[in-house]
Amino acid sequence: MAQQQANRHGSEQRHRTHAWIAIVATVVALMLAVGVIWWVWAHRAHTPRPQATTPAPTATPSVTPSGSPSGAAPTASPSPTTTDRAQEIVDGMSLDERAAQLVMTPLAAGTDPSAIRALIADEHVGSVILMGNWTSGVAGVREATEMLQSYADGPTHVLVATDQEGGQVQHLQGPGFETMPSEVTQGTMALADLQAASRGWGEQLHMAGVHVDLAPCVDTVTIDRASNAPVGALDRDYGLDAAGNAQHAAAFVEGLRAAGVGAATKHFPGLGAVTGNTDFTTDGIVDTTTTRNGPEVQAFAQAIRAADSGMVMISLATYTAIDPDEPAAFSPTVIDGMLRGDIGYGGVVISDSLSASAVSAIAPAELGVRLVQAGGDLACVNDPAFTQPILDGLRARARGDAAFAERVTRSARRVVALKLALGLAQ
Repeated sequence: MAQQQANRHGSEQRHRTHAWIAIVATVVALMLAVGVIWWVWAHRAHTPRPQATTPAPTATPSVTPSGSPSGAAPTASPSPTTTDRAQEIVDGMSLDERAAQLVMTPLAAGTDPSAIRALIADEHVGSVILMGNWTSGVAGVREATEMLQSYADGPTHVLVATDQEGGQVQHLQGPGFETMPSEVTQGTMALADLQAASRGWGEQLHMAGVHVDLAPCVDTVTIDRASNAPVGALDRDYGLDAAGNAQHAAAFVEGLRAAGVGAATKHFPGLGAVTGNTDFTTDGIVDTTTTRNGPEVQAFAQAIRAADSGMVMISLATYTAIDPDEPAAFSPTVIDGMLRGDIGYGGVVISDSLSASAVSAIAPAELGVRLVQAGGDLACVNDPAFTQPILDGLRARARGDAAFAERVTRSARRVVALKLALGLAQ
């Protein structure tokens, strides 16, 4: 028995000895492994690496329209920093160049962009509106807008706009552009659905190199729709009361903004109570019912305050209860008094087309001058023959009138601030 215990004790002692030997061996092996790894790292870290003798391949950059925003959608209205930068840019411009920022010249479908090359490259015209029925799709429009951008040689890119309302007013069509329903149909959509749809339409414009959609119409039709030639007869309004129109307009604007595209609420203070279309006639374009604080104007106020459109378009009708002496686009009461004063809007004020029949009695050289004198900023024309006379008129008046030159400078700052907000300047 004793011998058996002794043998068992000896056996346990040997097992413990072997275990300790195994542990020590393992520790030693680990230390050696760590040492080897350290030596290799140190050797590689201090050994010069050979330089490549052939250039590494570079990735092909994706092409985006010049000045088109990407990533997070920019806001259309200027921030304080943007305003400061806009002032710096405009301060570096000559007076003639500042005046050129206040003109939007047309490019009709089927016209080669080189037709307006000199206006952009030599005269420094800062904005272009795409007119007519473009059926070449996103790719075709993109080709044209890239050519326009190539002509610009200055601190800002060309601002490209179009009328993409939906229904009977959709200038850009073809592959990549969805067929948009009329505003009346849009008025039947839930606000969230309209905003989502508008974002999609805005993304198509963005891909085509278009920066501002001259929409939506916030006009409230107050007479028989069929007799309201500029809006109701064409289903260009949302077909709702003033409050409903404002809500749908804001949703449309916010959708565009989410896509990085600006908008222009129009036609302030409203074309829903006239019978004539200002584009084609001088008859029936006097509104006798719209008042300064009426619901039709409040629809604009609500939409402007709720959404960040970047532009407001002024109509060419005359409003006897507001200013019986001047069309809205030439009325300080309408622009400086109502829009900038009552509503508090500080962004770009763009005219409806100054080549329209409604203002045909006014000399072309006076059109832009009267717009800016009233507080407006951007003279939009649909007929290219009006561009040079309007530009010349602005320049001549600014050279001889210091007070008007200051107005030109102020308007140029607003236009450049919008360009900065849309990614069209640095």
